[in-house]
This record gives sequence, C-alpha cells and structure tokens, in this order.
Amino acid sequence: MVVTVVGEALIDLVLDPVSRTYDPRPGGSPFNVAVGLARLGTPTCLMARMADNAFGRQLRAYAAAEGVDVSAAPLAVEPTTLAVVAIDENAQPTYDFYINGTADWQWTESEMTLLPVATEVLHTGSIAAWTAPGSALLHALAADARAGGTVLVSYDPNVRPLLLGDVLAARKVIERSVATAHVVKASSEDLVWLYPDQPYGDVAMDWLALGPSLVVVTDGPLGATAWRRDSDPVHQPGRPTTVVDTVGAGDAFTSALLSGLVRRELHSPAAVASLTTGDLLAVLTEAVLVSSLTCERAGADPPYLAALS
Repeated sequence: MVVTVVGEALIDLVLDPVSRTYDPRPGGSPFNVAVGLARLGTPTCLMARMADNAFGRQLRAYAAAEGVDVSAAPLAVEPTTLAVVAIDENAQPTYDFYINGTADWQWTESEMTLLPVATEVLHTGSIAAWTAPGSALLHALAADARAGGTVLVSYDPNVRPLLLGDVLAARKVIERSVATAHVVKASSEDLVWLYPDQPYGDVAMDWLALGPSLVVVTDGPLGATAWRRDSDPVHQPGRPTTVVDTVGAGDAFTSALLSGLVRRELHSPAAVASLTTGDLLAVLTEAVLVSSLTCERAGADPPYLAALS
C-alpha cells in the first residue's frame, strides 16, 4: 500500500426529508478518505475497527468493493458507531453521535502492529484521533511514523464540537496531533471553533511552528489556502457548484490532496518540505475540483480519477 488511513468507520443514518426514514450509509471521515483515495487510483489500506455485526459487515464489504485493502482492519466485538445526520436548508449536515463503548475507540497495542510495512503515507484524524481510550495509541502510531523519517504523516482534526466539549482541552489534543504531522488539513469551521479570535493565517503559522511543513485550510465556496514555512500562502479559489449537500466534501478534498502528492511522487517528507508553488497550486486545484464535485452529489460520494481530466 502507498497510503494507510487509520481511524473510524461508522454508519451515517441519513434522514430522508420526504419519507422521514433513515438510510444507513457507510461513513466516518477516515473511511471516506480511504474510499476517495481508492477512487482516485491510489493504493490504499484502511485500518478501522469494524464490528462483527450487520453494520460492520456493510462497512467492510463497501470498502473492499471500492478497492480499499481492509486486511489490516481488526474485527471488533464492540458495536458500530452511529451518526444521525440531518441536512438543513443550506445543504449543511448536522450530526448526533452514538459513540459510547463502540468499536472505533477500543484499539489495542497488538492492533497497532497491523500497519502495513509498505506504508508511505499515514493519514489519521477525526473522532478516533481524540477519543479515549484508543486515541493515545493512534497518537503514538503517528508519532513513531514521524520519527522514522520516511513516512509522510497527514492529519485532519475534523472538529466535532458536540463531542470535543471544552475548547481549551480540545486545542491541546489537536495541537499534539498537529505536531506529529507533515501535512495538516483543516476547515475554516474547525479554526473558527478552536481559535475564534485568530485569522486563519495566524493559526496556520502557529501550527507550522509545531512541526508540519504544509497546512491547508478549506473555506467552503471560497476555495482553499495553503501555508508553508518561509513562503507566501497559495490560494486556489472555489469552483462554481450546484450544491446538493456538503457531506464528505472535506474528506474528498483530503483524498485529492494526498492523491495529488502521490501521483506526482511528492509524498515524501522531504518533497513536501520543498514543494514548489506550481506543484502546490496544481494539487490544490485538483482537491478543490474533487471537493466541489462531491458537493454536487448526495452524501459522501467522491468522484473517480477520470473526472479530473
């Protein structure tokens, strides 16, 4: 595998506004990122604790059918995490989570050894990266990968205020993970909640000082901006889009960001640290395109590689 994604695989129970029934769909930010990477032609492994129940089998079968390697995904005895999703009048999703005692947070030390030795990029983040008890092991896995010097570590906090609670405590946990990563992607919503009084650029520069080489902030229809050390920020405007909903749009952006680096053979720590403005702009352009195409479809349904040509 080139990319290994570690984190939650859950079921989104999406409310149909017409029938008023709930449709169970595979989801979770890391799960969506893995599927997006596979659709973009990037060999991808998913390390997610999928339950031995109907929902867990649905998740495993869906990922495998998309070409994601699930051989490193433990078979969990705990139940599947659920997220109840409603889409508001602005096509924005709201979430209620059922996470107590579910499979995604019960990682063991032995399960950490399942990380494929061929991994060149390790992506983590979202709820699993800051939910105990498993978050400590996921942090150690990322820190060890960073210390090894050859694996590119990517992180997306994917903030969920309802679950994180206290903002000061959340900052500490998220900044700890930022410090282990080479590439950090966050949304403007993430930063507004975490640092309500700071401009995005100030936060990005503070995060770069913690250790990453690249920080990218997405800002909905306004596009995305990337910051590097000792370089001017690079901005890619948004693309005109007829939005159905924004479910999975940020995850699709992350998939395209990582896939763009891999396809250009720029996915080593050294290569990311020396990215040219031209290469970075090309990658951002693709990521904005993939994210916008996802917004034109219902649910987390990212495009395939052919859509980029």
